[in-house]
Amino acid sequence: MHYFSDSISQLFWHLPVNASLLAQNITDPNIIDQMQKAWNHFIQTGQVWALLIGLVIGYMIRNLTSYG
Repeated sequence: MHYFSDSISQLFWHLPVNASLLAQNITDPNIIDQMQKAWNHFIQTGQVWALLIGLVIGYMIRNLTSYG
């Protein structure tokens, strides 16, 4: 039991000072609308193309550098 309490105390010792962000007031609880706006922004800014190109290039590099 002593080891468990030491582990817990070490865990809480390393928590950041701003851990109080977990208890915050939510001003806009419409999660689905927020996700839709974020997705539309992701598409409109062209970030989806950067993601797809990065996935393709990463897959090609992985296949070129693997043996067997």
